[in-house]
Amino acid sequence: MSTLVILEQIYGGWHRMSWEALAAAQQMDGPVWAAVAGGANVNTLAADLAGKRLDRAWAVSHQLLTAYTADGYTAALAELIRREQPDLVLLPHTYQVRDFAPKLAARLGRTLVSDVVRIRRDDQGLVFTRQLFQGKLNADYRAVGPGPHFASIQAGACRADQVQAGTAAVEAFTPELDASMIRAAPQDPFREAQRAVDLTAAELIVSVGRGIKEQENIALVQDLAEALGAEFAASRPICDAGWLPMERQVGSSGQTVSPKVYFAVGISGAIQHLVGMKGSKCVVAINKDPNAPIFEIADYGVAADLFEFVPELTEQIRKLRG
Repeated sequence: MSTLVILEQIYGGWHRMSWEALAAAQQMDGPVWAAVAGGANVNTLAADLAGKRLDRAWAVSHQLLTAYTADGYTAALAELIRREQPDLVLLPHTYQVRDFAPKLAARLGRTLVSDVVRIRRDDQGLVFTRQLFQGKLNADYRAVGPGPHFASIQAGACRADQVQAGTAAVEAFTPELDASMIRAAPQDPFREAQRAVDLTAAELIVSVGRGIKEQENIALVQDLAEALGAEFAASRPICDAGWLPMERQVGSSGQTVSPKVYFAVGISGAIQHLVGMKGSKCVVAINKDPNAPIFEIADYGVAADLFEFVPELTEQIRKLRG
């Protein structure tokens, strides 16, 4: 079963979620292909693809793709897909993909299964898993009929650092585009509101939850973050109370993070929070309730009173770091 990953670039740089989608494809059986679309700048990006484990790769380049439009991307990628006939097309679940991918799937007479967290294959074919009601329920969707099938991968469902290196020959693909196909005037790409802190780029995060009890106690956990050189974050109740700014919220209505190490301090493990940090490579949970749900997903768990344990941990870390 061949899988084509449509990677996303912004202003000549990779969108971080592109590698998460590629990692998901590499975990499946069968050939893995990749394509990136744009203007002349994709030739530079294509050099990065040459260093990944791919069976085939394409630099989809045309002057009319220099500025993103749904019409242009749909026409160009549909031409490539019709020619190569992959069984599955994977995309990162970004704002841009949400704009053009449903149109692309519909043009080829298919349905897009969006924001999936898992893809598996059984004796009847492909099964896509999506989360409903802020992650409280998982729903399975079975692909029927011939490919190509389309799916977008949820942020954090796979880790970008899991992408396997290798060698690949990158082919140039020039689609047959005409200015009359582009019905909308190109606009600047959608950007989220500017944040003072980008938790998505952090490798180490210390996050605090309602177990901290009072606003004045937050400094206790913030000291731990400073001792570790980590970004400081929080669960939704802390931000809703105004104890920390909303830009530091991790969860289904906050930022989705995938650090190397995630400290969950006084966080019970509500599903809305887990959705935002499930991509963490290592989770360290500190909670006085030994039955807290956070311990079910933690790699290391400390069932202790945070008001006693955290100051001691902070002190020991400072001693070790000099």
